[in-house]
Amino acid sequence: MRLLLVEDDTLLGRGLVAGLGQSGFAVDWVRDGEDADSALATTTYDAVVLDLGLPGMDGISLLKHRRAAGDKTPVLVLTARDTIAERVSGLDAGSDDYMIKPFDLEELQARLRALLRRSRVEPYRSSPWSCHLDPAAHSVTLDGAPVTLSNREFAVLQGLMMHAGRVLSRSQLEEQLYGWGEEIDSNAVEVHVHNLRRKLFPDVIRTLRGVGYIVPAQP
Repeated sequence: MRLLLVEDDTLLGRGLVAGLGQSGFAVDWVRDGEDADSALATTTYDAVVLDLGLPGMDGISLLKHRRAAGDKTPVLVLTARDTIAERVSGLDAGSDDYMIKPFDLEELQARLRALLRRSRVEPYRSSPWSCHLDPAAHSVTLDGAPVTLSNREFAVLQGLMMHAGRVLSRSQLEEQLYGWGEEIDSNAVEVHVHNLRRKLFPDVIRTLRGVGYIVPAQP
């Protein structure tokens, strides 16, 4: 799952990138509203964690601008502004949740999972193989039995099942795995696809040589 973090505090930003990364998010981090606006206009994210007190375009202005543009990406406001009026303003501007700093990382992760549940009502399924993937619970089952996947194996499978019937290139799948500035292993996608086939079943992911990978659409 890919997350956009909009936070101008360097120490806090680094901590969130590390903490959320350990929970399976590929985190892109920007420090002002203009850069966040550009990122949201060009990249698809599962959710946004947004500070309000930003240089340049502030968080409220960014929210209003993105919602007016039709952007429905779930947004969790994370801010030190703790008055009722400020909370109401943030929610009315288009945020889906509102947390006050200081905060607990586990609660932030739980709230992000809740946003995913609300934004995607139905978990992804691949019925021909009885494979079920729930992005909010971060779980996969095969014929009802749980399957243990690494965070990046899960991200590859999620990306493919979200776009069942559509071929995704290696670079598109790498976007599910890495945030900006992370070193990309040259054969990471191939390794994760190999592991998924071994853990699930050989035909779960098909390779189109020179093009990419595909999970067949449900009949």
